[in-house]
Amino acid sequence: MTPEQLFTVALLGAVIGLDVVSFPQAMISRPIVAATISGLLLGDPAGGLLVGATLELIALETLPVGASRYPEWGSASVVGGALFALRPTPTSGALTMAVLGALATAWVGGWTMYVIRRFNGAIARRWIPTLGLGSGRAVIAIQTAGITADFVRGGLLALLAILTFDPLTRAMVGLWSLDARLSRAVVVAAAAAVAAGAVWKLFHNTPGARWYFAGGLAIGLLLLVIR
Repeated sequence: MTPEQLFTVALLGAVIGLDVVSFPQAMISRPIVAATISGLLLGDPAGGLLVGATLELIALETLPVGASRYPEWGSASVVGGALFALRPTPTSGALTMAVLGALATAWVGGWTMYVIRRFNGAIARRWIPTLGLGSGRAVIAIQTAGITADFVRGGLLALLAILTFDPLTRAMVGLWSLDARLSRAVVVAAAAAVAAGAVWKLFHNTPGARWYFAGGLAIGLLLLVIR
């Protein structure tokens, strides 16, 4: 990778990582968006979209509730899109390694978010006396510290992940013997199975969910046929 590519992945990972919790929470951290942007900036938007759609199926299983620990899909999807975009297309095993790299990054990312929460708590405790006096300066200081720490977290996570998984992906792709179409089919089928499990739980726990799903699916298929 060139220094420019490394900087692009790190900066995008920092910005996208912010969207997960801190700011602006505009859904750009969803895998299908983050990975597509990553692929676009590295010259393969279609490849980024493929990785993003696959990761999105897996991410449907994640339910971010309160302070629970869950995978951080934003920065991880940037890494997954980059790993695939950096391989010549079509390359057998590239999608598999991109998804595995993103999954590992998402798992580590969940731990880093837990660390950030503890950091934010420590900062807030230091400002408690001033907060009790209604200080706007204290609120701004806490918010700034939290957002800055999260920005650095996302950037370092994406940088270290791409430095780790890019050479590993290059080595594995060189040894890959399974047909490209078959290996992609296996990955997509596994992701679809995870998504099906998540959707099944949603159908049982949310009144009317199956009808909304059926309606959305019908509209999507209709638009596909019309185009």
